[in-house]
Amino acid sequence: MKYTNDDSDARWLAQLLNLGILPVGYIYPKEQRAIRDLLRKRGQLVRQRTANLLSVQNIITRNRSQSYSANDVKKLTPELVEQLLPDQNISLAVESNLMVMKTLSEAITQIEKMVKTQVRPYPEYQCLINVSGIGTILGMTITLETGNIKRFGKAGEYASYCRCVGSKRISNGKTKGQGNTKNGNKYLAWAYMEAANFAVRYNPHIKRYYQRKRAKTNGRIAIKTVAHKLARACFYILRDGTEFDVQKAFT
Repeated sequence: MKYTNDDSDARWLAQLLNLGILPVGYIYPKEQRAIRDLLRKRGQLVRQRTANLLSVQNIITRNRSQSYSANDVKKLTPELVEQLLPDQNISLAVESNLMVMKTLSEAITQIEKMVKTQVRPYPEYQCLINVSGIGTILGMTITLETGNIKRFGKAGEYASYCRCVGSKRISNGKTKGQGNTKNGNKYLAWAYMEAANFAVRYNPHIKRYYQRKRAKTNGRIAIKTVAHKLARACFYILRDGTEFDVQKAFT
């Protein structure tokens, strides 16, 4: 069809619906949307706090020609700021950042307590926190962002939704292009990448797997492979209620 308009699109959709092959989207349960969105708000506040922390570090670097770690910034008091930066204008700028950071930290703590109280009874959450690399925050994020695991037919579909798979179009052994690699849930993509980095850092078996992959490719692809493995493992854990087996997941 060379020419299409709203009428032709409507007829096409009606035909697909009549044949029973019209794909439908998942509607997240209304009663859980508020808590999911609250946890997303936490992520936004964490990013804002980080932005203020980086601002303080940049100001100190520009005016003192020395670097300040994140822990050092968090220990700063108004008295220390005045000693470090005698100029009142500059010290006020830093103190303003510190006040915003304090307010954000208090709000983040309140959100974490609220969400944890509601998510802790979920059996899915209790299973996920036993997975290498997944702690309280990541466990709550994966639980709430995944929703009903039965909406995914197989592990590959879930991994794709988590942005843990590539997207290439290959014909006759040659790459002809790629699809939308960002099609999926960005919060799950972040959660599994974070889990992958923690798992590589603290689990010797997963670290060896990562090192083997990195030797063949590069660090970015290797860590993405670990995230993909964790996403597939979590699919079976959520669907079947099984425990995490690192030997089985990373062979």
